[in-house]
Amino acid sequence: MTAPPPSTGIRAASEYLPLEGLPIPVAILRADRVAYANAALTALLGISQEALSQLSMSELLSRFVPKDQPWIEPRYQAQAQARHLQSAPTDLWLHVRGVGGKERTFHLRVHSGPGPGEQTVVLVDAQGEDTAQQLIGALVIAASEMMVCQDETGVLERALDAISAQGFFASILHARQDLFVYGPVRHDPEAIALLERLVGQPLADYSYPRARMPHLDALFQQRKATFHPEWNAVLRRLFPSELAEFHEHKHPGLKSLDVPIFVEGQPYGVLSVKGRSLTIMSTATLELFAQMMGGALENVRHHQRAQERLAELTRLQNELVAHERITVLGEAAGVVAHEVRNPLGAILNATALLKREEQLSAVGHSAVSMLEEEAIRLEDIVRDLLDVVRPFELRPRMVHLGDLARHTVTLLQPVAEASQARVVIDEEPDLPPLQADETLMQLALSNLVRYALRSSPEGGTVRMVLARAAKGLSISVEDQGASLSHTDTQRFFEPFFTSRNNGAGLGLAVVRRVVLAHGGDIQASERSGGGARFELLLQDIGRG
Repeated sequence: MTAPPPSTGIRAASEYLPLEGLPIPVAILRADRVAYANAALTALLGISQEALSQLSMSELLSRFVPKDQPWIEPRYQAQAQARHLQSAPTDLWLHVRGVGGKERTFHLRVHSGPGPGEQTVVLVDAQGEDTAQQLIGALVIAASEMMVCQDETGVLERALDAISAQGFFASILHARQDLFVYGPVRHDPEAIALLERLVGQPLADYSYPRARMPHLDALFQQRKATFHPEWNAVLRRLFPSELAEFHEHKHPGLKSLDVPIFVEGQPYGVLSVKGRSLTIMSTATLELFAQMMGGALENVRHHQRAQERLAELTRLQNELVAHERITVLGEAAGVVAHEVRNPLGAILNATALLKREEQLSAVGHSAVSMLEEEAIRLEDIVRDLLDVVRPFELRPRMVHLGDLARHTVTLLQPVAEASQARVVIDEEPDLPPLQADETLMQLALSNLVRYALRSSPEGGTVRMVLARAAKGLSISVEDQGASLSHTDTQRFFEPFFTSRNNGAGLGLAVVRRVVLAHGGDIQASERSGGGARFELLLQDIGRG
């Protein structure tokens, strides 16, 4: 082997600085020698630049391309002797023997070099090209599926599933103010467990300042992806050494692509993809995919806003209908109060006189009692009707719910006896008083307990639970009546809606009006074991 002249040795690295950081193998050929090899090529071949420059083309082919040497070398020598290096094959597929004797297929491309008589040789990993093609196909399918996702989590999960299925690790980092917050992750479970142990909390709860990750934060200014050919080196700079050592041992040679995601023009987060076979050729693919993710996320938000607007429109329409219904009902109630109450008063006075009549037979007494009961029931309906439509003027004072509940039970003792049911009060100790209108609260609680008693079977139990709630106090009333499984609980509180054959459908409407007037809420649900459960959520109107 003839030693190369000094001029054909490795040139100063600074002259080829733009090539040094490339993640793909690149060489500069001059006069049958390697004038320059970047770090990616020397790492692939397992040889230093200086040693590489000492090898002739024949020696290079024999050592690193033995399978293809028989047909490559004659072509090269013929072209070299004819001084037509510029017309050397520019598009070849070669089997390159790398470190450890392992062969890999590369797509070799030859271009004119930076200096006179020089050629630039680029080796593109064929496996990487194949991986990129597979990734493109998978992401195209995922992009179409993301557009029909109903929520943002669904979009992110579908995107990561598609990337993970190609053998890559993938994660989402949400950009929230000055923090990065972990979203969905597809990574080695051992690595996740190690990181959670090191930071002392679940990954879903872990966040860190964006200033700690300037290479990620810069993505939003550049609006372009960043490729890291040595991810483990980046990991060692940013995370505890134990985590970096774990990856270097279990996942050596990881590469990373970090892609910014924008939603409605604003930074949303970062799609981070990692893998050994990841190449810079996937950059444009993942950038386009991140744009599709942003579009799918925008689509979800648009749908959610449309649903919210529709729900608000429906609510306003229902309120308008309810207001009109109450207005008409109020006019009718005024007529009823005037036209019905006076005759009812006369009927009740007459029944009182008849009950004192000594000569009245047993049948007559029974008939008078029945007439009195029906007149009283009709009077209750008129009263409830007026309570549904009349405006409330709150007169708040300090009210103890326990005292109010016990007084209600006393007032409704005749109803309990008639229903052969009992009321049990379960009061949380040391409940604070509530500022509310005592008269109206008594009205609401009486109507609710009366409904529960009349719905309960003979010997049944109505249970009242008084407890603290998130923003005040709660009153729960449970009965053992009929199941609510086939009942629209949202309609329970509408005027004239009733689930009982003999009900007027006004009592629960009164309860709801009182609770809403106090800024609270009421909910109906099925009791565990059958029956109904009503919960009043009350806040102190003095503070609310």
